[in-house]
Amino acid sequence: MHYSNEQIAELVQPTRLHKNVYIDPDVFDLEMQRIWGNAWIYIGHDSQVANAGDYITLNYGKMPVVMVRDRNEQVHVLHNRCGHKGAKVVDQPCGRVGAFRCCYHGWTFKLDGTLAGVPHLSGYEGTGFDKSDPQYSMQKITSASHRGFVFATLNPNPPDLRTWMGGAADVMDNLCDRAPEGEIEAAGGVLRYEHECNWKLFLENLNDTMHPMIVHQSVVDSAVDYIKTLPEDSPRRDEAEIIPPFGASYEVFEATGITGFKYGHHYDGGKTSIHSNYSVDPDYEKAMIDAYGPERTREILTFNTHNTLYYPSLTIKSAIQNIRVVRPVAVDRTIIETWSFRLKGAPESMLRRTLLYSRLINANGSMVGPDDLTAYFRVQQGLQSSGSDWVEMHRNFGRDEDLGDRLKNTGTSDLDMRTQYAAWKHYMMEVA
Repeated sequence: MHYSNEQIAELVQPTRLHKNVYIDPDVFDLEMQRIWGNAWIYIGHDSQVANAGDYITLNYGKMPVVMVRDRNEQVHVLHNRCGHKGAKVVDQPCGRVGAFRCCYHGWTFKLDGTLAGVPHLSGYEGTGFDKSDPQYSMQKITSASHRGFVFATLNPNPPDLRTWMGGAADVMDNLCDRAPEGEIEAAGGVLRYEHECNWKLFLENLNDTMHPMIVHQSVVDSAVDYIKTLPEDSPRRDEAEIIPPFGASYEVFEATGITGFKYGHHYDGGKTSIHSNYSVDPDYEKAMIDAYGPERTREILTFNTHNTLYYPSLTIKSAIQNIRVVRPVAVDRTIIETWSFRLKGAPESMLRRTLLYSRLINANGSMVGPDDLTAYFRVQQGLQSSGSDWVEMHRNFGRDEDLGDRLKNTGTSDLDMRTQYAAWKHYMMEVA
């Protein structure tokens, strides 16, 4: 069905959401057009294309795109489409090339997407075909980066990327500042995990602090029982820091707080989070102090957030140095990718901890992620019921603290939900 602005507005109300937000394919298609077509969407990190000719491919909403570094060290995001018959030009997930060549008729393209060569060009003489016309190139998509994180947008008049990020940029800066050299790089490959649910259920769960002590109780109890059998000097103590905090009390999560920003971004924590009590590798601490001095090191390492969402496509954990990327496929199917990062100048123990965390928490065979997926899937199933058309989000409604550029509330509030859906309505309302 075609949704009017009035009908869209009815789907998202101050304390409740209509179930069609999650289960209507027409709503999903409209989201791909209006949200994924107008927001800044995360593409990749520039360390994934470190050298000239390096590329990665991915889907931007429903469209295939390629991120590539050209010979002038510029990073571009290109439509992965030949300007001739429209064939997808690059089919491998990553690689290095000197130029792009279409498999169908052999048209070639420079690394910036410009059409370079057309076989048997004489056949076009006198036809009006202009090889220099940009429509025949692998066209560029507007892109920008912050601290190496590359975003793109189809919006012809987007806000500046840094302006769009608002205060949520502090967390991305903190992630990079945790590197003694002030830079990070993607490392360790990707964990790709298919979710049989609507993409928004994953985003809503990120800072839903009312679920961990319920959903993850069994794995936390098992981990605690196992940890009791370990000697104090066991190398398996890393697991002891990572898993049990997921069973923290309501009071612990209440104290972390949730901060929401314009455009749907938010994070849980800041001064405290479930990562706050992680031990610090002495070699890492020394490298940080040597780079920043004691006071600045303390500022960097005590800024602890849990999940930070850059709505709608990216979530990062600065204290853990990993990110998760949202790739919607259908109204009830979503791909979630987990990427880990190396802190340049830090000992390898930091990367090992990041990879361990990703395997324990985010992988499809992990001990925590499948708990969440079960809940998402059951929500997707339950919303088919005619028992009620609504999902509620009342917790701490009307109690937000307005700080001008951000809203704050207690850690168990639904501020994160209300922040996301304010942005959802902003993007989804068709401008006359």
